[in-house]
Amino acid sequence: MIFIRKIIFSLISLGVVFTHGVSESTASAMSDASLFGWGYFGAEHMVTGYDHILFLIGVLFFLNNYFDIFKFITAFTIAHCITLVFATYWQITANAYLVDAVIAFSVIYKGFENLDGFKKIFSINAPNLLLMVFIFGLIHGFGLSTKLQEVASASSIDLNLSQILSFNVGVELGQIIVLLIVFPILSMFRGNYFNKISLFSNYSLIIAGTVLLVLQLNSYFGNHDHHDEIKEKPAHHHHH
Repeated sequence: MIFIRKIIFSLISLGVVFTHGVSESTASAMSDASLFGWGYFGAEHMVTGYDHILFLIGVLFFLNNYFDIFKFITAFTIAHCITLVFATYWQITANAYLVDAVIAFSVIYKGFENLDGFKKIFSINAPNLLLMVFIFGLIHGFGLSTKLQEVASASSIDLNLSQILSFNVGVELGQIIVLLIVFPILSMFRGNYFNKISLFSNYSLIIAGTVLLVLQLNSYFGNHDHHDEIKEKPAHHHHH
């Protein structure tokens, strides 16, 4: 239990660090970035994007043959490329906190599904996994697009297709780095204690996803209240 408390504490501190909004240093760095710079930014965002990593851990957890890994990672990759490129290019956006809340839900979903929750609790088969990975991939891509658009607007840049695609290539390279780290670690755990490790890990995914979900919703409602106050203030002018 102490370990779970540590996870929750570190996630809350991460959540405080990773608030939405673009730092001035990022905005100024990206305002004249090369295509390589956009690629590096995409890779960095993926490697430090703990919500994306947690979801990938959930997806990879029980996969031990390379064809399955290839199949699910390809579905996830195609899906997030679609929304990342098209949503950014057509400037379709949504509230970043809400998008990230849905991404946090995808982590909870995968932990729940890995624990066979659909059969145990609802007595039904889990929805088709490949389809769900694709659907959540679309949402993860939309989250990446929202972040990219936030940076572009803070840097006063009209993104062109080559910059969007460079960011996207960076994201894919970042994902490969994550997979090269995560998969060997998961493989090491396969053995006598795998059932216990599986229970602990997937409950941890559910807890981590729930913490992230609460943080994002809390930020969303906190920010909304703040915006409402700002909007209301100009209404209180007294003309003498």
